[in-house]
Amino acid sequence: MDDINQQAIRSIQEADTILIGAGAGLSAAAGLTYSGQRFEKIFDKFIAKYGLTDMYSAGFYSFPTPEAEWAYWAKHIYHNRYENGALPLYEKLLRLVKDKEYFVITTNVDGQFMKAGFDGHRFFEVQGNYGEFQCSVPCKPLVYDNKDQVLKMLITTNDQLEIPSQQLPFCPNCGAPLTRHLRIDNRFVQDETWNQQQKRYATFLEGLEGKKIVLLELGVGYNTPTIIRYPFEQLTYQLSQAHLIRFNQTDTKGVKENAHKTLTLTNDLEEVLTSWL
Repeated sequence: MDDINQQAIRSIQEADTILIGAGAGLSAAAGLTYSGQRFEKIFDKFIAKYGLTDMYSAGFYSFPTPEAEWAYWAKHIYHNRYENGALPLYEKLLRLVKDKEYFVITTNVDGQFMKAGFDGHRFFEVQGNYGEFQCSVPCKPLVYDNKDQVLKMLITTNDQLEIPSQQLPFCPNCGAPLTRHLRIDNRFVQDETWNQQQKRYATFLEGLEGKKIVLLELGVGYNTPTIIRYPFEQLTYQLSQAHLIRFNQTDTKGVKENAHKTLTLTNDLEEVLTSWL
């Protein structure tokens, strides 16, 4: 085991508190890749019909009808939210931090922290969750569990890759179309659960001064850097006993003022976590 790995383990062992920042790279490392072989296997018919290249860009594709749009999204949500239980990488991450004071902030929307058994009062899903719909207007700050609707859409998708019109989801309050509970624009619903998570995160941050803290940044790039990447650098700079451990294979460069407090690992995340346990 190299020096950086040893330093990282020692920092985690000595830490009073661990703040996890989880981005898309964590779920990709866990197996929920949005491109390549997995995408091509799941969406072969959609690729042939629409020329889709990956799940991320497909989320912005302009499908010809609502029925076609929901046929795609039913598969997207099912395979990324409902097909699998807790993935081993997330379970290993919980084993690493469960005996520490910890909190998780994540831009991931696949529900893996909940599935793996992380304390529901210790994570903040900033960008939403695939398991929920919201009103497209939105008329009220409410979200709706979508599992039954998604499964019905999935099994009723026809050979033209469309769902029956009667399966289209509508808001039970105002009748407008429902949409995914994902932060895309200013219509994103910040419901009671979201607000509670945000308040608990703010309270957690307020209590960090004077503690030995490790900021464990996992697969976070520059798609939405103001949520995790930049705040983690700021906390590392401001807190005297903070250390930043960054797992990233591409976006490795950090703020130069934090270089002496930062450890960057580019190795396979699951292999490293396995070696730490």
